[in-house]
Amino acid sequence: MKKDINILTTLNLSEESRERISKVSDQVDLTVVPANKPDQVPDELWESADVLYTQGVLPDPTKAPHLRWVQLNMAGVDEFLDHPLLQKEEVSVTSMSGAISTQIAEYVLMALLAFGQKLPKLTRLKRDKKWPSNDDKWKTLLPTELRHSTVGIVGYGSIGRQVARLLRTFGAKILAAKRDVKHPNDSGYMRDGLGDPHGDYFDRLYPIEALHSLLKACDFVVLTLPLTDETHHLLNKEAFEAMKDRAYLVNVGRGGLIDQEALVHALENKQIAGAALDVFEKEPLPQDSPLWEMENVILSPHISGLSKHLEEDTVALFIENLNRYLAELPLYNQLKKEKGY
Repeated sequence: MKKDINILTTLNLSEESRERISKVSDQVDLTVVPANKPDQVPDELWESADVLYTQGVLPDPTKAPHLRWVQLNMAGVDEFLDHPLLQKEEVSVTSMSGAISTQIAEYVLMALLAFGQKLPKLTRLKRDKKWPSNDDKWKTLLPTELRHSTVGIVGYGSIGRQVARLLRTFGAKILAAKRDVKHPNDSGYMRDGLGDPHGDYFDRLYPIEALHSLLKACDFVVLTLPLTDETHHLLNKEAFEAMKDRAYLVNVGRGGLIDQEALVHALENKQIAGAALDVFEKEPLPQDSPLWEMENVILSPHISGLSKHLEEDTVALFIENLNRYLAELPLYNQLKKEKGY
């Protein structure tokens, strides 16, 4: 007789989601305890849990001796890497990478089109209630069309691949950078018909070590990397000096990918044309940051992954992984502790 799998989730799942998970197998025993801190979960539930599905509520390992798999309900896991539970070799840790890529890719596309079509300048003109002369329109409002642009995607994972898919329809030239250029295929989780599973949508693939060569060629640069020791401040003073002065930067990865002081300097000195930032080194962005007052900067409070379909999409990935767990198959998006993502 097969053993029941005790699944504990700290997420306040809808009844529909609870039913979807419970229907996966007769072995599944699902317990839902909405919690923001470990001590809000009774010790006996930690004791019996085999699987934990959580936004980041992690117990002391001694309280969860039977835990074998943690599904984190987020794509970036850098803030939890030092937690003792994640150091246990017998505990598999997976992320939600791929489940929220479509809405983030649409955010990126929004930013590229906004800058390309001069939306920040148009917004300022509307505020001032003053149109430029016909001659000035050609000088200040001439668009940067994606069809004639080169877009660099730094980090060719699930988000970067979906960005590339969307950009292909606009006719943009796509340069991509990833850690391992010898394996352009994507073995991670992605819904059918999305992303770039076979590496078909980029025009050239660069190793991260050749980042500055990519930057020199781009009209737009999109950051979708995880934050690790190697990627911390990847966009620094030297990187901004390598970029075109008419280039725009979009960051939907992690704030720590960018040296924010160097970015401010680059924007103030017109080394680059503008930036759209959804993430920051310190969140929320401090009120005294110069970025607030810059008209060539689009700011948002870490919302590029928001969607009214978020629970539906993330539960779909959890169920996919749960089926694989029950079948003793490799799980999608397993944390590679030595790489930091």
